[in-house]
Amino acid sequence: MSARRKAAVAVAAVAVGGATAAAVAFGLPEAPSASSSGSAMPPATASVTRQTLIDTEDKDGTLGYGDTTTIAARLAGTLTALPAVNATIKRGTPLYRVDETPVVLLYGSLPAYRTLAPGVEGDDVRQFERNLWALGYRGFTVDETYSSATATAVRKWQKDLGLTRTGTVETARIVYAPGAVRVSDRKATPGDAVGPGTAVLTVTGTSRVATVDLDIADQRLAKVGATVKVTLPDGTVVPGKITDAETVIEPGDGQQPDTTKVEVTIGFAAGKNPQGLDQASVTVAFTAAQRKAVLTVPIAALLALAEGGYGVQIVDGATTRIVAVQTGLFADGRVEVTGDGLAEGMTVGMPA
Repeated sequence: MSARRKAAVAVAAVAVGGATAAAVAFGLPEAPSASSSGSAMPPATASVTRQTLIDTEDKDGTLGYGDTTTIAARLAGTLTALPAVNATIKRGTPLYRVDETPVVLLYGSLPAYRTLAPGVEGDDVRQFERNLWALGYRGFTVDETYSSATATAVRKWQKDLGLTRTGTVETARIVYAPGAVRVSDRKATPGDAVGPGTAVLTVTGTSRVATVDLDIADQRLAKVGATVKVTLPDGTVVPGKITDAETVIEPGDGQQPDTTKVEVTIGFAAGKNPQGLDQASVTVAFTAAQRKAVLTVPIAALLALAEGGYGVQIVDGATTRIVAVQTGLFADGRVEVTGDGLAEGMTVGMPA
């Protein structure tokens, strides 16, 4: 919890305890007695403003490329080519080669789970045909049916890849990913014998993301679509947006119990993606609470009332009066207040 959040909790805690508790816990001065009101001018003043208050909580995070995915071979043979670590592989490009034949990356969410041939129908056919069309092979309709026209286009694709022109697509020949991938590690070396299930590569997405592991008590902060601010190691602050939040179980060490966390992934807008950093520590400012268009005064303007609760000293020309207020959100040195007769633009006293 940030210092600001601790202060806010402290003020909320003393709201029930009366003037003495408030003065001790948060250093608030007591309001002047009714007899002294009217002419006692404060040493300084501030304005009652209408504004949006945003309370943030800072959490430690890590900048990297997100989760890794292991690519395993489905072909048996000799591994003859692998891309370099940090290489970017795009649609239609080989991920690796076995016996000098390519295994190609395509885009999609469905895994390749069956051979595609004329007469086969389904969402996996449409997904493959979209890729074939995007690669420039035409003459067929992108739909759920693998037609003879699709097979003709596939044979052209296979010719360009140096494969036998069968017109069918084997599961071992393609790998699907949501988009382009970055090679994060090599799990094998050219010359190794591989077979179905042999780990070949690990890959990630190509854009840097920030990840934060939140305690379950803080899961209210993990709102997908919410904006955050990420402070980089050099002090630069860049905007980000929560793109994913999922509950994960972290196994405990030894006899320690497992821990439940909320893993938050934060993406960056185009042009705002941090460059030249990998696996760096960052600080992420989450929005804990927000109040729009509320009346606010500096926290230091609050007075502890003898009868309990809070008030502010309204300055009107050469006279002053005490107005009881109810407090709301505390953020950035100001506090949301409501009270009878309180209005935007009024002047409040700032006690010494």
